[in-house]
Amino acid sequence: MYSQNEVLDFIKEEDVKFIRLAFFDVFGKQKNISIMAEQLPRAFKNGISFDASSIKGFETPEKSDLFLHPDPSTIVILPWRPSHGRVVRMFCDIRNPDGTPYKKDSRHILKEAVKKAGEAGLEFKFGPEIEFYLFKLDGNSCPTKIPFDGGGYMDIFPDDLGENVRRDICFTLEQMGIPPESSHHEEGPGQNEIDFHHSDAVSAADNTASFKWVVRTKASASGLSADFSPKPLAAKSGNGMHINISCVSSSGEDFSERITAGILAHIKEMTLFLNPHSESYERLGKHKAPKFISWGHGNRSALIRIPASTCGQKRIELRSPDPEANPYLAFALIIHAALDGIKNNIPLPPPVESDLENSALTENSGLEELPATLEEARRAAAESPFIKEILGESFFTSYGRE
Repeated sequence: MYSQNEVLDFIKEEDVKFIRLAFFDVFGKQKNISIMAEQLPRAFKNGISFDASSIKGFETPEKSDLFLHPDPSTIVILPWRPSHGRVVRMFCDIRNPDGTPYKKDSRHILKEAVKKAGEAGLEFKFGPEIEFYLFKLDGNSCPTKIPFDGGGYMDIFPDDLGENVRRDICFTLEQMGIPPESSHHEEGPGQNEIDFHHSDAVSAADNTASFKWVVRTKASASGLSADFSPKPLAAKSGNGMHINISCVSSSGEDFSERITAGILAHIKEMTLFLNPHSESYERLGKHKAPKFISWGHGNRSALIRIPASTCGQKRIELRSPDPEANPYLAFALIIHAALDGIKNNIPLPPPVESDLENSALTENSGLEELPATLEEARRAAAESPFIKEILGESFFTSYGRE
């Protein structure tokens, strides 16, 4: 948690020559501007301008000036860059020319959600579990859909050929201050998962963005392509981003049931932002990706799973999101839905403990379903006062067109 002055000292002491100022478009795709180290004081004081009309979902050419203000607490050395003339990265706040926060800065939207939770005496922690495929490259170094291996769930070498790549990813994450918790081969051929420790909402979203960048970088260095798309192989498991949520209350009260109820109550209108591509809906309802709005104890076919715990800590696992979601928006919407569940004491429906992939069991269940297509998800979001209040009309208009 460096201050601006500490960062400036660090830059000199560690022979840093380049600073990457990172930010995100409305869809969560990371962008950056590189500046030389001597420009950093100016960046802290006045920001660095960029053309917002060239960023998807931002502004039109007639009002295109926005400014990046680096957050000194997020500085990290990029371990894969040279040790002489080092390169660091900082995430940025996006501001208007008058210094006010930019309304489509998804990182700011998450900060506002965290602030609102703090005013209610609540702190949310997030721990995403992100799946990805490793594919081979063709003779022109272009990605294919040929899996790197034919391994399955938690297989070992030689069935699992991704061990060394995952190890390299884990070492790099550790060097960047994102300690991995576990890693393993997933169900699909060439599919992998690496989990890291839960943290506060903004740090968890920052870590998610850094994780995806590291995975792609290290896969490329190994002559492979990392694929985070929701359904890269039609007949195999899709990539999920299961989001583990916990909440600490200053009063010591356990709000987990009301948090679960709030998320269930708003999940349809949030789905566009948790599953933002047409391919996302090819994943839902298959290979333990949820289809029904439900919850259960330990039930991996339910939308929300309450994992078994041996330490007494209650955790909520939301299983519908996929890795293409903007983590800042996903976490912000989850916090707002949870706060609504707490504020309005939304009742929690009965748990579902049966296998929801068994059509014979679900035929007359009466359970509501998640949107089945991207268009259904767009309609649910467009009709939602909840979404419009949090994101604003202009944000939704930009997002909903894609």
